[in-house]
Amino acid sequence: MVKYKIEHNREKCIGCGSCVSICPDNWKLEGSKSKPIKTELDEIGCNKAAAEACPVGAIEIKEIKG
Repeated sequence: MVKYKIEHNREKCIGCGSCVSICPDNWKLEGSKSKPIKTELDEIGCNKAAAEACPVGAIEIKEIKG
């Protein structure tokens, strides 16, 4: 079974909120930066689109063995 791990570079994040607007089920704004609610997922869902939309590339999604 494949699982996914979200790696979010908070220092690189500019707080634009694109990930939150694209994937509100797993992203929230905390202060002036975004943060994933869950970092290990069974399904990638909208997180892939959130990572692709990040203008500074602060979100990386990796496959992990479940």
